[in-house]
Amino acid sequence: MKHSPGIPTTTIGILGAALTTVSGVLIVGLAAAAIQGFVGSPYIGIAAFLVLPGFFVLGLLLIPFGGWLARRRARLAAERGEEIPHLPIVDFNDDLTRRRVLVFAVLTALNVLILGVAGYKGLQVMDSVGFCGSCHSVMDPEVTAYQRSPHARVGCVQCHIGEGASWFVKSKLSGAWQLISVTFDLYQRPIPVPIHNLRPAQETCEECHWPSKFTGDRLRIATRYADDEANTEKKTVALLHVGGGQSATGPIKGIHAHVAQGVHIRYLSDANRNAISTVEATWADGKTVLFRTKDSPATLPPAGAWRTMDCVDCHNRPTHRFREPGPEIDEAIQAHRIDGALPWIKREGLSAIQATYPDHAAARAGIEKQITSFYRKLDPAAFPAREGAVSAAARALGDIYAWNVWPSMKIAWGTYPSFLGHDQAPGCFRCHDGDHVDPAGKGISQDCGLCHSLLAVDEKDPKILSQLSP
Repeated sequence: MKHSPGIPTTTIGILGAALTTVSGVLIVGLAAAAIQGFVGSPYIGIAAFLVLPGFFVLGLLLIPFGGWLARRRARLAAERGEEIPHLPIVDFNDDLTRRRVLVFAVLTALNVLILGVAGYKGLQVMDSVGFCGSCHSVMDPEVTAYQRSPHARVGCVQCHIGEGASWFVKSKLSGAWQLISVTFDLYQRPIPVPIHNLRPAQETCEECHWPSKFTGDRLRIATRYADDEANTEKKTVALLHVGGGQSATGPIKGIHAHVAQGVHIRYLSDANRNAISTVEATWADGKTVLFRTKDSPATLPPAGAWRTMDCVDCHNRPTHRFREPGPEIDEAIQAHRIDGALPWIKREGLSAIQATYPDHAAARAGIEKQITSFYRKLDPAAFPAREGAVSAAARALGDIYAWNVWPSMKIAWGTYPSFLGHDQAPGCFRCHDGDHVDPAGKGISQDCGLCHSLLAVDEKDPKILSQLSP
């Protein structure tokens, strides 16, 4: 009796066996390297624990498919007059059969183990910063801002996903569309904000930042440099009234009064949350007050149209913050990346980094050319002694531009303003503008003293600092 062709005698069966074997060996090898602490490119993890498992499973599917093709081929041969092959007889009294079943069971268990390891490591890879930032053209600006932020040691998923399976599934479904949009160049430039399906801050931010524990006053000293020849150093000293830690029966004041215990605030706004038309505040005593502007809808919409105020309504750029040119240069001078003794460096630096360039390479070249040319002409005799400081300043200015401006993503100075305060955008004044009034005509307070007390404003030698540190 003729035997039907075995799986190894079909091309597809051989291909499946090869795919499973090779990908399995690579997964195990790369997993072992990861366990030993080897850290390579994020693409290695993506390949090892996301791509290779796909080939591994594909190979496992091809093996039985190859067997089916072999049986079909034998059946067609039988129709031409050849003997129809019988189904295999599994006889455990036969030593060869027992060995084959044992091998099959061991290989199946091994396959399950490999897929389990790959799945576990795959989840780790998908939760890594490297994976989140691996779409270079799209995510480079966000990753760069993230790496400069106070949250640089906090994983992306801790804020963007948080705990629980439901948000994990939502994020992966969202990520599937993001993958498609990046692959087929369908994404918007710049990436639109705010993210409307972001998880509530109470379930992410407040895992570390507990509003009721951030209380009292905080002293803040801001150092700025004038755009005069001496780059005159000036300081602004403010006492920030953080507040927010009061009990439900105590007084409510300070910046964090918006999120104090028992306080609930919601509002209606445009899609960008720049213009707020209606505010509903429920205070700790249970009293609810509605503040409306002339743009407030006559008939208020259902609950689903309202936005409940939380951390990111003010701290809208807690991590991915793109800064303004002036403060960036001020910080670079204060950190000695730019020599503040170079005359006019604040003014010339601002001019250089706010020019238009097609890309980062052109920006660095253009900034270096402009800064070097200025100091050569300013004082040719002094330039040789200043050349090192001028070159360092040009490099630092190039970094500042590259950190904040991304022509490929249409991100310019001010594209993503911060609502924290009211320097870059209306911020606080979206509500505290005098236009939001209750039915009695009383408006939301514009008293700056609710949030801060200015002890010095752009002073060269503030008296308050000498008093604090004689």
